[in-house]
Amino acid sequence: MEPLPAWYLRRRAHYLPGNEVRLLKGGQELFAALVAVINKARYEVLLTTYIFHHDESARAVAQALLNAAQRGVRVRVVVDGFGSIQSVATLRQWWAQSPVSLVVYRPLDRWWTLLQSEHLRRLHQKVAVVDGEIGFVGGINVIDDCIDLHDGPQSTPRLDYAIQVRGPVVAPMAQAARAMWTRAAFGADWRDEVAQMVRGPKGLARARELLRSMRLAPRPAGSPSLPWPQPTEPSHPGTVEAAFLLRDNLRQRHSVQAALLQACGQARHEIDIACPYFYPGRVLRRALLQAAQRGVRVRLLLQGRPDYRIAALAARVLYRELLGGGVHIFEYQAGALHAKVVRVDERWATVGSSNLDPLSLLVNFEANLAIRDGGFVREVAQTLEAAFAQSRAVLEPSVSVGWAGALRRRAVALLARLYLRLAGVPSNY
Repeated sequence: MEPLPAWYLRRRAHYLPGNEVRLLKGGQELFAALVAVINKARYEVLLTTYIFHHDESARAVAQALLNAAQRGVRVRVVVDGFGSIQSVATLRQWWAQSPVSLVVYRPLDRWWTLLQSEHLRRLHQKVAVVDGEIGFVGGINVIDDCIDLHDGPQSTPRLDYAIQVRGPVVAPMAQAARAMWTRAAFGADWRDEVAQMVRGPKGLARARELLRSMRLAPRPAGSPSLPWPQPTEPSHPGTVEAAFLLRDNLRQRHSVQAALLQACGQARHEIDIACPYFYPGRVLRRALLQAAQRGVRVRLLLQGRPDYRIAALAARVLYRELLGGGVHIFEYQAGALHAKVVRVDERWATVGSSNLDPLSLLVNFEANLAIRDGGFVREVAQTLEAAFAQSRAVLEPSVSVGWAGALRRRAVALLARLYLRLAGVPSNY
């Protein structure tokens, strides 16, 4: 077995220089860029996502994946069993009798799976990597911007972002995507399953077939000959420092929060946060309040049109504490907010799938990209400024005052602790 890669063993963000990055605004920009890159794929496409829907935008991505697989590219797709529960059957129909390898992470195909604690831990990351050279990471699911799974078609698109990246940071993204495919395809104990195969009749042949399915497709002449495809050096190396932040339930449990705490602790002028589901623990709330107390302008952009009542309540029970500590709160009014973006001064930003709530920070599989580059961070600041301009400033708390507010705060805290306990996460969040 190959040793774990060095980036995974580090507990802090590991920034790699020499990357090229591009901010993608909404699914329309992401899907066009993703399809264009998939259409040029030579030997491998990896895609992991929470939702892969069956609308026309998703169909275009699915068709590009199918075309790539039919011309000999190894295509591996992982979708979450809960997030994609409405569309898994359609995806299987689209790719029936095709070389596309679709696996479902923890499918909910039996009612008793809902009683198993591990099924509360979902695949929430959105990562795509093509030929180990070009990667995509962000908060955008494979679903049209104007389709809401709860409320149907919308007149305005969701506010969401992703990053297209080329350079050294793509390597850990590819490794994480392959690991997720293996985990979803064979389960956490797939090595034990191989051992059991070997013991039975014809076991060795079955085990060899299983291991053969995990290998890469043959690479074309001139492609990398290393065990896994490695990103080639771009003809014009980028200048951006980037770190891939993976949150899992093994070594990288707290990587996203640790990067946020470090950035907020070093903030000198501004912190902007856009997040639909906001219920950070005490440590992160304290970091934001301390930044505000030392003169940093801290602004939160939260949902103005909540899709889950409990999620909206969880955020709003914190309003009194945050407003009292000097944090500015805005609720987005132009449409649905799904972006998960943090910007600190003009030197650091992160875009990804991680919300600032217990599910993302302690339970789900998440993926972010952290960027240290003035030009990119300024672009993020500009697009967030436009979003703040379409928002309503919250001047007074609405649900967190008096005895009723105290009861709501207590109820939300108890629900969060209960969920974490059921998910098997020991925490005093």
